[in-house]
Amino acid sequence: MAVARKSRSVSRNKNKGKVVKKKISKPKTKMTKSTTKKKTIRKTSKKSKTTKIKLTPRKKDVTKTKTQKKEVIEYSVDDHVVYPSHGVGKVISIEKQSIAEQLLKMYVVNFEKEKMILKVPIEKAKEIGIRKVSSKAKLKKNLVILSGKARIRRTMWSRRAQEYEAKINSGHLSELTEVVRDLFRNHANQPEQSYSERQLYEAARDRLAKEVAVVENTDDEKAVEKIELILSEATQKSSIKESIEE
Repeated sequence: MAVARKSRSVSRNKNKGKVVKKKISKPKTKMTKSTTKKKTIRKTSKKSKTTKIKLTPRKKDVTKTKTQKKEVIEYSVDDHVVYPSHGVGKVISIEKQSIAEQLLKMYVVNFEKEKMILKVPIEKAKEIGIRKVSSKAKLKKNLVILSGKARIRRTMWSRRAQEYEAKINSGHLSELTEVVRDLFRNHANQPEQSYSERQLYEAARDRLAKEVAVVENTDDEKAVEKIELILSEATQKSSIKESIEE
């Protein structure tokens, strides 16, 4: 029994001389917002890409790089043309004019009755709606419209007036002749014409007469007489038909 006690004491004495090393665990640092920002900044600094800056040319350079439209001259000096909102005019010259640092060719159109001169860029003539004066064959077809039955609408006059003005200023000969036919009054059975209706009728008739005069090589007065003669004959025929039917 004494031997066993000695062996235990010896083992204890041996353990006393040894230094036991313990593993010290480092305290875990909590991820705060500031630390996450730093990390993201580091990551982005590594992956920073080189941005290419496109140099835009100055205004003067832009105008040079633009491809200019081809200016096709359709009309020559002394040609008669139809401008939608003004009617028949005459090309008196073709000029060059600089607008916004661009040299443009212009039609110079004279309107005798209105005593007005307009300058129209050649490249925008089609866009505006300028057209040639009608041929004799086309004029004949459109004058047949005058002998047709007038369309009398019962809608509000303000709405009808807008429609008539739009047709007059459309530049189309067929629409112009329709307005002249619909607003003509020369019979007792027809409704009375107001002052504004009369004004619109005269404006449409005179514009049509101007084109008739140019095509048939006559003056405006004779052209007006011809138009009103066709209209009066047509109304007489329609009134005779109505009386027979009754």
